[in-house]
Amino acid sequence: MNQPVYNFGAGPAMLPPAVLEQVQAELLDWHGRGISVMEMSHRGADYMQIIAEAEQDLRDLMNIPENYKVLFLQGGATLQFAMVPINLLRGHHKASYVQTGIWSEKALNEARRFAEVEVSASNADRQARLVPPQSEWQVSKDTAYVHIAGNETIGGVEFDFVPELGDIPLVSDASSHILSRPVDVSRFGLIYAGAQKNIGPAGLTLVIVREDLLGQAPANTPTMLDYAVQAKEGSMHNTPPTFAIYMAGLVFKWLKKTGGLQAMAERNARKAELLYQSIDGSAGFYTNPIEPRNRSWMNVPFTLKNANLDKVFLQEAELQHLLQLKGHRLLGGMRASIYNAMPETGVQALVDFMRDFARKHN
Repeated sequence: MNQPVYNFGAGPAMLPPAVLEQVQAELLDWHGRGISVMEMSHRGADYMQIIAEAEQDLRDLMNIPENYKVLFLQGGATLQFAMVPINLLRGHHKASYVQTGIWSEKALNEARRFAEVEVSASNADRQARLVPPQSEWQVSKDTAYVHIAGNETIGGVEFDFVPELGDIPLVSDASSHILSRPVDVSRFGLIYAGAQKNIGPAGLTLVIVREDLLGQAPANTPTMLDYAVQAKEGSMHNTPPTFAIYMAGLVFKWLKKTGGLQAMAERNARKAELLYQSIDGSAGFYTNPIEPRNRSWMNVPFTLKNANLDKVFLQEAELQHLLQLKGHRLLGGMRASIYNAMPETGVQALVDFMRDFARKHN
C-alpha cells in the first residue's frame, strides 16, 4: 500500500478525501443529469437545490439564528476588509479593531480608507504572542463595530474568549478556524471567512450577518459590495462561484456525518495537544512562541533551534509525504496547518517524523 500523503498547507488546504472522491464520481454526471455541476445554470432547479441545501446544512452545523443571513460571495476575506466598513459604519465615523497579527493589521489598514480606525488593543508590544485580555481594551462608545481576527493564520494566535461588547456589533474574520468547534453566532454581528481552509476550494467567501445591520450602506456603494443586495438576491446578483459552493455543501454534509462541530472540536483538540506536546517536549529543539492559552488549534508555527536545518527538515519531511510545512515568508520557520480535514493519523505521522529528526540532528 502506498504511504499516505498529508498536506499541512495553510490554504488552499487539504480537503476531506471522502468529499474529493464524491466530487470525482459526480464530476461528469451529477445525479444522472448527464452534465457537471460546473455546467449547470445557477438559476436552474438542480443548482437552486444545491445552494439551498448548502445553506441549510451550514445553519444546522452552526445553529445560525433565523435573523442572520448567509451569503456566498467572492473576493476572498481580503475584500471583506473593505465591505465590512462600507456596510457597517451606518453613519458612524469610527470603527474599532483589535490587532493580534498580520491579518488583523491588514484589515484595519484597509478600513482606514473609509473611517477613523481606533486600535482598541494590540499585541505588537508583546511580539504578537497573545490576545490582549479584554480588560486592556479601550473601545469608544461611539464606534460602529469592533473587528477581530479570531485566528491569525500566519502567527498562530487564536482567541480563547468571545468579547462582551454590549450593543456594539462584533465582527470576526474566521477564515482559518470557522467550523473547527461550536460557536455562538448570536454573539456576533458579522462573521466572514475565506473558504480555502476549512470549507472548500478557493474562490468562495462566506458571510454570516445579522439582518438589522443590512441596508445602511452609503448610496454610492457599488452594487456588488452591498450586503443588502446580496441578501435580497440570495447571493445571486451575478453568477456565484457555483462549483465552490457545491463543494462547500459536500464538506458541510461530511461534517454532519462525522458528528458535527462538537465531535470535530474534540478531534481538533486532540490533534493540537499532540503537536504542541511534541514541540514543548523536544528540549528546545523545536519552539512555539505563543502564549499557551492563545495557541491556535488550526495553525501551529514553530522554529528549529538551528535555522540552518530548515531546508533539510523540509526535504526530509517531503520524502515522508509530509507536505507544505514551510512557514510563512514573513515569519520563516515552519507551520503545520491542521484543519478539520487533517486526520489524527496525519498529526501523529508529523510528530513521529519530528521526534526522529530531532534525534538525528540534535
